[in-house]
Amino acid sequence: MCTATVLALPGLAALSSAARAADADLARNGGFEAGLDGWTCTAGTVVTSPVRSGGSALRATPAGSDNARCAQTVTVRPDSQYTLAGYVRGSYAYLGASGTGTTDVSTWTQSAPDWQRLATTFRTGPSTTRVTVYTHGWYGTGAYHVDDLSLVGPGVDAGLPPAAPTGLTVGQITSTSVGLSWPAVPGATGYAVHRDGVRVQSASGTSATVGGLSPSTAYSFQVSAVNDAGESAKSPVATATTTAGSGGGPSPLPAHALVGYLHASFANGSGYTRMADVPDSWDVIDLAFGEPTSVTSGDIRFDRCPATECPNVESDAEFKAAIRAKQAAGKKVLISIGGQNGQVQLTTAAARDRFVSSVSGIIDEYGLDGLDIDFEGHSLSLNADDTDFKNPKTPVIVNLVSALRTLKAAYGDDFVLTMAPETFFVQLGYQFYGTGKWGGQDPRAGAYLPVVHALRDDLTLLHVQDYNSGPVMGLDNQYHSMGGADFHVAMTDMLLTGFPVAGDANNVFPPLRADQVAIGMPASTNAGNGHVSTAEVNKALDCLTRRTGCGSYVPHGTWPDLRGLMTWSINWDRHNNAEFSRNFDAYFG
Repeated sequence: MCTATVLALPGLAALSSAARAADADLARNGGFEAGLDGWTCTAGTVVTSPVRSGGSALRATPAGSDNARCAQTVTVRPDSQYTLAGYVRGSYAYLGASGTGTTDVSTWTQSAPDWQRLATTFRTGPSTTRVTVYTHGWYGTGAYHVDDLSLVGPGVDAGLPPAAPTGLTVGQITSTSVGLSWPAVPGATGYAVHRDGVRVQSASGTSATVGGLSPSTAYSFQVSAVNDAGESAKSPVATATTTAGSGGGPSPLPAHALVGYLHASFANGSGYTRMADVPDSWDVIDLAFGEPTSVTSGDIRFDRCPATECPNVESDAEFKAAIRAKQAAGKKVLISIGGQNGQVQLTTAAARDRFVSSVSGIIDEYGLDGLDIDFEGHSLSLNADDTDFKNPKTPVIVNLVSALRTLKAAYGDDFVLTMAPETFFVQLGYQFYGTGKWGGQDPRAGAYLPVVHALRDDLTLLHVQDYNSGPVMGLDNQYHSMGGADFHVAMTDMLLTGFPVAGDANNVFPPLRADQVAIGMPASTNAGNGHVSTAEVNKALDCLTRRTGCGSYVPHGTWPDLRGLMTWSINWDRHNNAEFSRNFDAYFG
């Protein structure tokens, strides 16, 4: 699917306080000598020629709907002056900073036949601690190159841990959750929430909702403040008793739901859509995307689209208010993690725990209903000795399952958990699983199966991307290709019928419930390969839910409870005069 921002601070911890206070280059890997470490790029790669200095430089090539943006988020001092500079070559090369807390800045050149220095300055706001620096080209133009990018200004003095929070207040109480809020603590970069003396989650803002509680039960809560220097003492205790009712969480999904991704952190040719302008047709709105600061950090950040890319972007307050309005209308709003460029590999327990805490922080800050896992590319792959999807051994698989179970337990039964794998990671598992018995296969083949299986009792929706896919063998042992209803019928039938993994009749992936499955389709020809006409969409739905109008592939059952459709994306559907959503409304209306 698509893009976003990222990163962690360079290694300043070992510097003296005096050195930290002095100006320093805070950009990580600005010369791209360590590949793309520290950067998130939509279409970037590291090359050895041309370079300005060292042995590497960035090369990025925009496409018709992608400006080839590379970005990282850097920790900065509030109310401080910074200079962003870098050397570029090629056509239409941009350099900028967003999230400054004052005026976001950018500079660009239309043409640089040889290396040309771009530079701009900005001052951070009084409470700004993180700034995103980025570079990009322009849609459909040629490749651009970047080297020796720097962000020079005051470093961050870790100093002392912040003071303990005061004024912890209990807010909304349901049968399974308690809302908490507290005043901001100077110098804090985040907060830890404790339940009955045990740390249960993290928060980036000054509020949190603790879920996974039992009805009619008394709990005690405390909160502590954290920064780079450590964690404060805990706040005074606040107590609350959950209600005896069924809870005040989100209502169930409608019998037939329409799921769409909203480009919330980037712009492309489809245009930016404000949350308040999302049509009522959409039942589940996935915010695209939360991305990691680095591939293996587990530290997920969600950065909203900067005004330099999305001139009509709303404020954070307006965005949050619009989310609440959608929820009041019965819609679900989720954070989607990953996307085409957000590679996430939870290789360690520390990365797993950071994933849980950082995702919780995003959910709590925006008051979201749950989480969508859209891991693509090389996020999930299986070790050579990992051959049983029911008992996975690979750390990235085991840690992801553990993290999602922890989040589900923390937020309770109303937590919405969805997944959007590609066919390569699910249905291809019918033929190939991991490296295979004799090795040599792609270790990513079928790699989502152990995750889906382990979480099938917690999974709200699985909506496989039936697009950008090569031919895949169905249960009829024939290859099926994108472009018509048969592909969607064959791929969905595998999920609802179950199938032997890697052809092993003794190792069967059990079917999912029909209400757990939606079909993933592109909203328009611009949105992705595999778009089909509304007539073919309806033909697939007729075949699966009524077993009428089937083509060459006849499914093994009839599933009137099929949950619905997912599409990439809400933005592309609006760009295409809402053809996809209007057809869905007409079909199930």
